Amino acid sequence: MGTFKEVRTQRSRSPVSQKTSSENLPVISDFPDLRKHNNCMASALTPAIYAKLRDRVTPNNWTLDQCIQTGVDNPGHPFIKTVGCVAGDEESYEVFADLFDPVIKDRHNGYNPKTMKHPTDLDASKVTNGMFDENYVLSSRVRTGRSIRGLSLPPACSRAERREVERVAVTALAGLKGDLAGRYYSLGDMTEKEQQQLIDDHFLFDKPVSPLLTCAFMARDWPDARGIWHNNEKTFLIWINEEDHTRVISMEKGGNMKRVFERFCRGLQQVEQLIQERGWEFMWNEHLGYVLTCPSNLGTGLRAGVHVRLPKLSKDPRFSKILDNLRLQKRGTGGVDTAATGDTFDISNLDRLGKSEVELVQLVVDGVNYLVECEKRLERGQDIKIPAPLAQFRK
Repeated sequence: MGTFKEVRTQRSRSPVSQKTSSENLPVISDFPDLRKHNNCMASALTPAIYAKLRDRVTPNNWTLDQCIQTGVDNPGHPFIKTVGCVAGDEESYEVFADLFDPVIKDRHNGYNPKTMKHPTDLDASKVTNGMFDENYVLSSRVRTGRSIRGLSLPPACSRAERREVERVAVTALAGLKGDLAGRYYSLGDMTEKEQQQLIDDHFLFDKPVSPLLTCAFMARDWPDARGIWHNNEKTFLIWINEEDHTRVISMEKGGNMKRVFERFCRGLQQVEQLIQERGWEFMWNEHLGYVLTCPSNLGTGLRAGVHVRLPKLSKDPRFSKILDNLRLQKRGTGGVDTAATGDTFDISNLDRLGKSEVELVQLVVDGVNYLVECEKRLERGQDIKIPAPLAQFRK
């Protein structure tokens, strides 16, 4: 696949715009007030970087201020440290590298996109011990995203580009066969009955209300060219034009993570082949892996997660440290914006970049098995240990 083009375009200025008051002020007077902010963008953006990048644009006319708007408008988040910036197109990561590179390094535990290369591995047969104890694990899920090269990402796309993403994706998905065969539901054309069924199945994504997304311009023209595709068994699902061009999900009830991952890999590989047969390709390069809207999802874009009951371990003061050392994160079962309630948690991999898909799923398998074993030991009145920290990258 191709790599980023080197782009250093300056923002064009018409004679009219030059007369506006803002044009006569120094660039640095536009620097945002980030004194109360706690996100990766605010940590990385300095007045010098802002002055250097503020007037640059990508070939699709995406600017630095558009990249950072969501982080300026949202100083922090109650549960996780947010990223605070988004890409408008593939070239954003190159044109605004002076900002994105330190953000990536911060979010991805030291990964250096200038010098390090990201591994990809979709061979599900390599995963071992991928069947969880279903007395504890209620459901298993693996998701990622894919972006179609040559079209702007959701924060920046025109209506025409968004509709082209839908056309390309839906045409390709119609070629899936066997247990992956299914149908597409357009949000704009959906009947009330279809909508209610998808809500009942926990499939439907609604108009974004989180300010993290709305301030990144992702809800424009809703629901134009958005939709959901799923296979007939409702175990392989693709969202079109939500936060990314496509969000690919394999999931099922119970604890068979290996089967979920096998379907995920097989489906992704078939979708990519069908896309390529139609003259398109996914955004990818050797340093960032698969390119997606939010820097947090670069690399694999993969989040392998389970809903798991841990009534005793979750009350143990060592729980957070155990998760940290296993490179796992916990969320509420309602998603990224929810706190955990009761004793059931959504446990998933913290990392996306610098480890392959197989490595990350194995990390989740091993980590969740360790959590379940801790829960069983606590049930028996036995002690548990905090595991040694996992290494982040291959040496």
